[in-house]
Amino acid sequence: MLEQILKGGSMMWPLMALSFVALAVVYERWVAFRANRKIDTPAMRAKIIACLRAGDPNGAIAVCAATGGPVASVLLVGLRSYIQLRDKKENAETMRMVVGQVMEDYSAQAMGVVNKRLDVLTTVGTAAPLFGMTGTVTGMITSFAGMAAAGSSGSGGGAVANGIAEALITTAAGLLIALMAVIPQSVFNRWSDEIELQIEEGSADVLEFILTHH
Repeated sequence: MLEQILKGGSMMWPLMALSFVALAVVYERWVAFRANRKIDTPAMRAKIIACLRAGDPNGAIAVCAATGGPVASVLLVGLRSYIQLRDKKENAETMRMVVGQVMEDYSAQAMGVVNKRLDVLTTVGTAAPLFGMTGTVTGMITSFAGMAAAGSSGSGGGAVANGIAEALITTAAGLLIALMAVIPQSVFNRWSDEIELQIEEGSADVLEFILTHH
């Protein structure tokens, strides 16, 4: 393996660095998404609404705090705002507008945490093939230099072979590293969209309760 890497020339070092970065980000994000996907969001939403209908918003807050995760954190902020407005005797429409805006603003922050470092995978997916193509160019330069030497001296076949090997290895490495970043990113983006939808559904549950019970 090390021999093949060394045959790839100098471009293999930035490619290896990109691969390590991609692996670190993929592992960290996978752990975070896996923990979130273990949360039973529908059950949490049902408990929250049950507490609200029972006149126990503090119980709903306790459910959010105990559950954790981006969906629970957004609903927690909305419920706290709801309690403050309810204590001030605000009307239902005012509470709906304010609570809705609070949850919308906080959901942007929550999704920022969910999507943290996914842009790194985009960078790796873009940069790795470019480094591979650069290695292809340098490898072909080495091959042509070897061919020129062979033409004048009758030797140089080894240099030609080394140049071709460098070109092929760096191209393959660049494409493989890009795939290693792009495929997990696609999965993470889908999971991120699911979380965003869950936030919207949970927020809608809270706002509907405010409108129908005040």
